[in-house]
Amino acid sequence: MTKWEYATVPLLVHATKQILDTWGEDGWELIQCVPGPNNPEQLVAYMKREKA
Repeated sequence: MTKWEYATVPLLVHATKQILDTWGEDGWELIQCVPGPNNPEQLVAYMKREKA
């Protein structure tokens, strides 16, 4: 059975693509982006990757 690890990543509006590209290069897959709990203008990304 596949085992996964997860991460939550705050996304800065001016660097969203760069942040996602960096995590993607490390094998993380974006699951979902949602507004931050304290500031709806800041996004939070939920990421997953297969556990080694």
